[in-house]
Amino acid sequence: MIPSEILKRIRAIEIKTRRVVNSTFSGEYHSVFKGQGMSFAEVKDYHPGDDIRLIDWNVTARMQSPFIKVFEEERELTVMLMVDLSGSGDFGTSEKTKVEIAAEIAGVLGFSAIKNQDKVGLLLFTDQVERYIPPKKSKSHILRILRDIFYCNPESKLTSLKAGLEYMNNIMKKKCIVFLISDFMDDGYETSLKAISRRHDVIPIIIEDPKEIELPQAGLITLEDEETGNLIHVNSNSKHFRETFKNLNIVRQNERDRLFKKLSLTAIHVKTDEPYIEPLLRYFKTRSKK
Repeated sequence: MIPSEILKRIRAIEIKTRRVVNSTFSGEYHSVFKGQGMSFAEVKDYHPGDDIRLIDWNVTARMQSPFIKVFEEERELTVMLMVDLSGSGDFGTSEKTKVEIAAEIAGVLGFSAIKNQDKVGLLLFTDQVERYIPPKKSKSHILRILRDIFYCNPESKLTSLKAGLEYMNNIMKKKCIVFLISDFMDDGYETSLKAISRRHDVIPIIIEDPKEIELPQAGLITLEDEETGNLIHVNSNSKHFRETFKNLNIVRQNERDRLFKKLSLTAIHVKTDEPYIEPLLRYFKTRSKK
């Protein structure tokens, strides 16, 4: 049975994310993801100004008056939410941890998708696949996705983007939209990301905490690796140590960003100490203009 605390958190996220979707986000989502193509719907009488290239000559000959074909957008898409549940997601120096923000983002994307009659699925991963939920479209399905993000007790705390990406690429044969939500504190996933981006529309969502990039000057502190549990005691007053720490993280970020650029992927950058709606909206507005 799901603890009442988890149910309250899910309900709070549902209220918050649906409000955002209904007020501003759904239109942006629809304008960006326009469906896979056009399909024939019906024929109708030709009127002056209609495109003569759409005339249905068979019906026109049979009815002895001009008719044109009417097409409609094949709206239904499949959206897959890939959420990194490795130990580093439990970190957060503001109000929420990275995984809590990931859950809210998943809620916004999920409710936007079903509002536009799209299907949504979920893949939770660490250095292995923790849970897979096939795509469906309903409010209760999105609530199940939120529940599983919060209530899933991962078997591992380690990270392997490669494992998650390879599983997704193997299981999803038809083109879909993949939102990859992670802090991307990993390496060795370049080949897998390249493979999946050839088949699917991959959108990385990077969730970062500023304190992971730049240490505050706070004297002797203990740093814990959330994934391995290893502890290290450091003197954060040391300018040399703080600069080394920052530079190592900048190198990792630059390598990641170069990979995204090489694969023509545009990432959404989210910080734990800032609202996540603005980066999402900015991405969707920019993409809709392309």
